[in-house]
Amino acid sequence: MHESRVVVVGAGHAAAQLVVGLRQQGWQGEIVLVGDEAHLPYQRPPLSKGYLSGNMTAEQLLIRQAAAYEKAGVTLRLGVRAERIDRAQQRVILSTGEVLGYSGLALTLGARARKLPVPGGELRGVCLLRSLADLEQIKACTDNRAPGHAVMVGGGYIGLETAASLRHLGWSVTLLEAMPRLLQRVTCAEVSDFYHRVHKEEGVDVRCGKGVVRILGESDVTGVQCDDDNVLPADLVIVGIGVDPNVELAVAADLEVGHGIRVNAHAQTSDPKIVAAGDCTEFFSPTHGRFLHIESVPHAMAQANCAAATLCGKPSEYHAQPWFWSDQFDLKLQMVGLSQGHDQVVVRGDIRYGRSFSVFYLAGSRLLAADCVNRPKDFMLCKKLVAASVEVPVAVLADDSQDLGLWAQPSHDKSI
Repeated sequence: MHESRVVVVGAGHAAAQLVVGLRQQGWQGEIVLVGDEAHLPYQRPPLSKGYLSGNMTAEQLLIRQAAAYEKAGVTLRLGVRAERIDRAQQRVILSTGEVLGYSGLALTLGARARKLPVPGGELRGVCLLRSLADLEQIKACTDNRAPGHAVMVGGGYIGLETAASLRHLGWSVTLLEAMPRLLQRVTCAEVSDFYHRVHKEEGVDVRCGKGVVRILGESDVTGVQCDDDNVLPADLVIVGIGVDPNVELAVAADLEVGHGIRVNAHAQTSDPKIVAAGDCTEFFSPTHGRFLHIESVPHAMAQANCAAATLCGKPSEYHAQPWFWSDQFDLKLQMVGLSQGHDQVVVRGDIRYGRSFSVFYLAGSRLLAADCVNRPKDFMLCKKLVAASVEVPVAVLADDSQDLGLWAQPSHDKSI
């Protein structure tokens, strides 16, 4: 082991925050950041939005410039894989053969995009969307030719964002979703219907309940065969069917793993000298009464701060307040809380014909979560309401003339 060195394995949002957090918490020893991509840590959310549509450069994706890591005294080992963790000797073995001893180890391994398990999935022009390398592959198809026809496989947020970006570039887009409706795993039918309508209005051919059985072509993709035997022409196929947490390194090190590396409220793994943060983790939430696996930048950064504090001997409990966002066309969707377990949905605003509304998810009279489209004020108030588990009358939630801000003030008279 090394007496005073933290090794951080993985170089995404959580890692970029963790190394800075260590210095902010007073860590005086060495910090080594190991990442298997050759790039400095970069933002992933804009990949399917600003970067694909050409409104951002690769330089603008960087979370911090190289000088920031140098100033913080962080040694970078980029383009290098961590092959094995030797917990007994407290060391990490890299793909270069280098051995790094550690007094503390942080796993910020992220997640990887699922491949489409059908024949033809390896053809040129069939792309995933998770990394900068994936986007370079997509942009090689979109930037060097006239707009063609793209098939987007997957009707989650990544699929919808990518479809919107491709339409911005002038491509015709068919979006295939195997489930009966868009966003079925994460939102209510009203919000699904809204996004189905908007994407159709913007020229996306949305087809739900349609799976893919084969991708056609010899060396380059030419089409997609659906499970109803229809064949769609395709110059580009993008697969966005979810991600799997990168847990293999932790499994091989005999750390406790569920759907992610299991960590406690201090971001510690089953080995107290090893912390983990971000998309690769799962943690038990007393609020929800179950283990949670959350894929979001705010979660990754907050958990990374918690992990840094633990490594510095200043443990504090991490309390998740999940929130997310999605940009599509002229829509800014902001979500807070987790809607699982809701028994009532309340809509405020015009969801059937307009493009500005909020949707509230309730369990009994308690507000669990909210989806706010083009309503930043509602979103900020809902963050407070969800965190405090405030009971707001349905009549207030549904009435646009009622001020939600009154209910975000505990001392305010809420009689109606």
